[in-house]
Amino acid sequence: MTAIRQEAIKMLEKVPEDKLGFVIQIMQGVNGLYNDEQSERKEAFARLEQLRRKGTVTDYDAELASYREGKYGK
Repeated sequence: MTAIRQEAIKMLEKVPEDKLGFVIQIMQGVNGLYNDEQSERKEAFARLEQLRRKGTVTDYDAELASYREGKYGK
């Protein structure tokens, strides 16, 4: 066991029972921040992948002309 872990355990032993709930909430929050970082990234990437359109355009000049005609009527 590392020295930091031993020190943390000693400090926890000194915390009154009625305050342990707060300590547990803080520890869960820290663990949540640490563990969820990768899962949040994966979820965000999955959402981006769902939003991404599959390209079917082969003639980009004709596609651009079509958009211009629709927007400007020229």
